[in-house]
Amino acid sequence: MVLLTKSRWRQLHRWVVPIAAVPLLVTAATGSLYSLLLEQGIDAFWLLKIHSGRFGPLNLQPYYSVLLGLSTLVVIISGAG
Repeated sequence: MVLLTKSRWRQLHRWVVPIAAVPLLVTAATGSLYSLLLEQGIDAFWLLKIHSGRFGPLNLQPYYSVLLGLSTLVVIISGAG
């Protein structure tokens, strides 16, 4: 196994985090927005579909929780490195 230097770890982290953070941000934003709208009496069910990985014709629901878990681990590991 090749060990990466600190500068390589930083470079890897800068490249990986924006990609890994997208599904995490989408899930947090849609969940929060749905809760806020529901308190106002607005049932935006379409937000729940996005929140759970259904993006129109692209259905990632069976894999979305695994993707979120892996994204979280990637961000943590690359940040720790």
